Amino acid sequence: MSNKFFFSLCYMYVGLSLEPLIGAIAAGNVVVIKPSELAPAAASVLANTVHSYLDNKAVKVIQGGPSVGDQLLEQKWDKILFTGSARVGKIVMTAAAKHLTPVMLELGGKCPAVVDELSSSWDIEMTIRRILAGKFGICAGQACIGIDYILVEKKFKSTLVQQMKVFIKKLFREDPKETNTIARIINKNHLMRLKNLLDEPLVKASIVYGGSIDEDHLFIEPTILVDPPLNAAIMNEEIFGPLLPIITLEKIEDCIEFIRSRPRPLAIYAFTKNEKLKRRLISETSSGSLTFNDTIVQYVADSLPFGGVGESGFGRYHGKFSFDAFTHEKAVVKRNFLTDVWFRSPPWNDHKLELFRSIYRYDYLDLVLITLGIKKKSKKP
Repeated sequence: MSNKFFFSLCYMYVGLSLEPLIGAIAAGNVVVIKPSELAPAAASVLANTVHSYLDNKAVKVIQGGPSVGDQLLEQKWDKILFTGSARVGKIVMTAAAKHLTPVMLELGGKCPAVVDELSSSWDIEMTIRRILAGKFGICAGQACIGIDYILVEKKFKSTLVQQMKVFIKKLFREDPKETNTIARIINKNHLMRLKNLLDEPLVKASIVYGGSIDEDHLFIEPTILVDPPLNAAIMNEEIFGPLLPIITLEKIEDCIEFIRSRPRPLAIYAFTKNEKLKRRLISETSSGSLTFNDTIVQYVADSLPFGGVGESGFGRYHGKFSFDAFTHEKAVVKRNFLTDVWFRSPPWNDHKLELFRSIYRYDYLDLVLITLGIKKKSKKP
């Protein structure tokens, strides 16, 4: 793996470990990090560097496979944050339930990009560049917030596909594998999983660009598909790789019903100047985040909360939100013995109940008048 690929993947896996770590330490916690065994190089970087800069009594990095993860889950923790698949997320929640441990899950899912019909050549170019960077440029699509599929009107599909073909070559060169402009797939198992997604006959027939796979070098070139079957695995599993289906719609407003009919994603991206469509996407869809006319930037902005909703996870972190996520806001009340609210104790009578009604209405004038006997009991229930 070249340095470029290593850095790209390390940023992904190391960043997902360090982001919550910063907030947890700031909130006064001790932390155990279990990096993914699927990224052994990134896990090794964490294990070999964290102990050099942070107190080993406060922060530990534990490497290992699923069996190590299972042993950790058997322990009692104050809080668990897990990033990964929904399948493993369920295992984490089940284990945490034994100790009633609160859990934060960041699970990803199928993040759509809605592309409205754009007339300006500049707007089209910016849209294409940002989509390609947000899909293929971030770890070759191996990112939970990467674009999983595109929704576009049928009449704009040809323009979109043609321009994507042009800009893939501009951004990633004629031969991305040889020019090292796109990351490799993280391991052989995941490459074969992606290959199997493409091998379904009707899916393979929908490929309009790319599709070549080099198993020996763990490489899949940027691949575009148009209208693969909606019941195919590629449209029902998180892709997590450089395969990009485009689904055509009769009208762009149909994207709302399409998105609503599927599990709630970690992110929605929408490229449009239509303010009405923007308002509808905000009010009628549910997702961890919604970004207009760009991709990935919501992750970079530490002033924004990052997290999913429903099937894409729950809980939020980044910046101050990481501190809040690992903080328990404990209420502390101090009183003296000099005064008391005399009517809060039994025995009850109509006079005391009238005083309570005044307090619940925040009517302190009535409270004084009733206490002094100036105002008589109300006839209201």
